[in-house]
Amino acid sequence: MKGMFMNQESTAVASNSYDDRGMRARIAGLVSCAIAQAQAAGELPEFEVSDFGIERTNDAQKGDWTSTVAMRSSKAAHRAPRDIAAAIIAHMPADEAVVSVEAAGPGFLNFSLAPEAICGVFGQVIREGADFGRCNDGQGKKVDVEFVSANPVGPMHVGHGRWAALGDSMCRTLEFCGWDVTREFYINDAGNQMNTFARSIEKRYRQIVELVAGGKTVDEALETLEADRVAALDDADGTLDTHPLTDDFAGELGGDAYGGSYIWDIARVFYDQDGTAPLDMPVEERLHDFRERGYQAMLANIKDVLAQCGCNFDVWFSERTLHTPDEQGKTAVTRAFDKLRAADKLYEAEGALWFRTTDYGDDKDRVLMKSDGSHTYFASDIAYHSNKFDRGFDRLIDIWGADHHGYIARMQAAVEAMGHKGQLDVPLGQLVNLLRAGKPVRMSKRKGTMITFEELLEMVGRDATRFTLLSRSSDQEVDFDIDVVTRQSSDNPVFYVQYAHARICSILRKAAEQAGIADTSDLDATAHALIGDDPNLALLTDPAELALARHLAHFGETVAGCAKDLAPFRLTHYATGTAAAFHGFYTNCHVLTDDAELTRARLAACDAARRVLAQTLSLIGVSAPVSMEQRGEEAAQ
Repeated sequence: MKGMFMNQESTAVASNSYDDRGMRARIAGLVSCAIAQAQAAGELPEFEVSDFGIERTNDAQKGDWTSTVAMRSSKAAHRAPRDIAAAIIAHMPADEAVVSVEAAGPGFLNFSLAPEAICGVFGQVIREGADFGRCNDGQGKKVDVEFVSANPVGPMHVGHGRWAALGDSMCRTLEFCGWDVTREFYINDAGNQMNTFARSIEKRYRQIVELVAGGKTVDEALETLEADRVAALDDADGTLDTHPLTDDFAGELGGDAYGGSYIWDIARVFYDQDGTAPLDMPVEERLHDFRERGYQAMLANIKDVLAQCGCNFDVWFSERTLHTPDEQGKTAVTRAFDKLRAADKLYEAEGALWFRTTDYGDDKDRVLMKSDGSHTYFASDIAYHSNKFDRGFDRLIDIWGADHHGYIARMQAAVEAMGHKGQLDVPLGQLVNLLRAGKPVRMSKRKGTMITFEELLEMVGRDATRFTLLSRSSDQEVDFDIDVVTRQSSDNPVFYVQYAHARICSILRKAAEQAGIADTSDLDATAHALIGDDPNLALLTDPAELALARHLAHFGETVAGCAKDLAPFRLTHYATGTAAAFHGFYTNCHVLTDDAELTRARLAACDAARRVLAQTLSLIGVSAPVSMEQRGEEAAQ
């Protein structure tokens, strides 16, 4: 059923209210008036409606806006939704912004807008600038987002890189939607892995000393260590006797030692700085020295690589502080225990301290303190999350690797037991499959080991890395084809999107040149000089123009959905869709025409697309180059 409102009085809502808020209010006014008129005519009973359920549609075939008011009011009106919808349509006032309204499905009211109303979004984007699409869903509440948190005992792997891109983009979308965001990195600087790390460095240091004492230079010593390690890697069946240094290393330290080449790189620094002096120190003192200096070196590397990726953290939280007594002699761990005891969630058995996780659906209770008095990792994690709430956060978000799936319910149980039910979200990051021309790439040419995140950044650049790592939902694996993302063609998504932005900038510069505007360094100012304050958007009626407008209009709800669902990957798809919509517009609609008013209107469409593309890319931490030459320069950095 479709109505054209030809015989109805026009609505009193302002005709220029074509932005999201104005159009929503406009349609609500039309629906409210129609219901009142239908009730006055006796075609609908008296009832009140608190929410007209007005939203944009995702399919232009179903109109531009839809209302669920008929279904929402069915119970109160004691009428079938389709009958209510028919009565509303019959009494709908005429409005220049609305071409038609149709009852669809169980009772949806689908509104189709006039081209001028559809293209009004171009003007809205330009007027609102960086605030276009912004919302206040978070209402200023404090959220702590903890992500990456790589152990400072080795370089970050590509999985860490995915969590970095995911976490940082998640923070950007949350901030855009009104949350007060703190970015936090949890430093696992306590526990056995730190001692193993120190012992690994110390052993490689002694091997360097021995090789130098045998007549080799330091560089030759490192080459010998590398050759020995490669020989060990190649000796699949263990029958060759060509890797004595690796065997000596593994024999003294065991299978849990850190055997990567970065370990002797650190050891080499210590040798360069101190020579053989550390050998004069007691072993425990030497291990402590190597542990702390090695830890600082790895942490500095992690910070540097994350900065290269565009990730900066507000808080670097040391696990060690959880075990440091305060003025009352209590640690963060013991204070967390106090909270759980107060909730009657702890008990002692078999000389250990247990947490009643079975109260929250776990298959068994969990130990927090062993019979020897040592704490489990779970105890530290509980204390850490308790500390976050003590710092005043309303919500916690932890991004973990997929191998921690079984740990989520346990951690959420602890948070609930401390009085914060529902305040911890844990998105999981799946693996990254590195490919070249569709085939798996497992080894680094430079290191002979797994490719690190730092190496990936060096190979393909920040933009391509972040865009690709965000191309799929975090709970799905990502196939990262190095050849594809470095290709300058339309089958490279990040190139395709950045090319669209650069093309728009080129159009604006060309228009400025034709208009005699010499300085185009500020494209916002240039665009305003070209477009003015009131372009005639009613001239934009081509299907490609309308498609671009409809796409841009969904930006705000797209970002809000990303923030709500912790799903920034949708923005890469939105960016690709924006680029496609613009390319379609550019192909079908000549921008710089002989008609000055039409040119102004189409330049407004271009400028709006430019602004939305730039904002979308900013939210995922990817640059928006003004030229492809600039893109090439940024990719090389």
